[in-house]
Amino acid sequence: MTDTEMRIDPKRAAALVSQIKTVRERITAVSSGRDVRLVAVSKLKPANDILALAQQATPPQLHFGENYAQELSQKAEILPRHIQWHFIGGLQSGHCKNLAKIPNLWCVSSVDTEKKAQLLDKHRGELLSSFSSSTPDVPTPAKLNIHVQINTSGESSKSGCEPGAAAVSLCRAVEAAPHLHLLGLMTIGAIARSVATTPGNENEDFVRLREQRDLVAAELGLEGDRELELSMGMSEDFEGAVAMGSGEVRVGSTIFGARPLKSEAKIRE
Repeated sequence: MTDTEMRIDPKRAAALVSQIKTVRERITAVSSGRDVRLVAVSKLKPANDILALAQQATPPQLHFGENYAQELSQKAEILPRHIQWHFIGGLQSGHCKNLAKIPNLWCVSSVDTEKKAQLLDKHRGELLSSFSSSTPDVPTPAKLNIHVQINTSGESSKSGCEPGAAAVSLCRAVEAAPHLHLLGLMTIGAIARSVATTPGNENEDFVRLREQRDLVAAELGLEGDRELELSMGMSEDFEGAVAMGSGEVRVGSTIFGARPLKSEAKIRE
């Protein structure tokens, strides 16, 4: 099925466009004029929803986040190649090969070990070396953007490398990888702190991520060269995250509504 054959329900599309417009307006209201990337988290939502926003939102919504590697791969196969995919779920070593070989995978936001970074680099390199630029209407793949995930809350249930020396070491390894680009740092903080976050009530996890970003920039000699971005903030706390300097927010249910059970989710309708 091609995107021209995929059915888009006009009422559903209108609702999605209205909801993402509201989210964008809320981001703008607290961004102090900065450009903040909105990643629409389409986990367990059909490809039809993604296509509706890519075609009908103004401007088109092109950055979409997925939590499950197989689901991302399946959607990438049937949706337009100009969509820019983000893998935002827990990264396993076994995911790295297939993910890195998705040409329009724009970012992996959950790298937490050097081994996973090395696997992504290896397989992205294989994709880049094998890609034929003569393929019509297909964008040339680029280096894979990486967010290093930091466990700022110290919760054992959370993924992410430890702050401090471990974070610096991992960022250094990503920076040195020839087929990866260190875009910045990401965190998913404690739920209680997220719920309490507002533009006037700073989240401790977000404060710590800023501190880690500054530490990494200093240790890697990136100060004044380029600014590592912060990826923090989701549906519950994205306005507070933007107010604290986040360059990217990941918003799902506020745009798409409640998610179905994984067993009931459809790749396309």
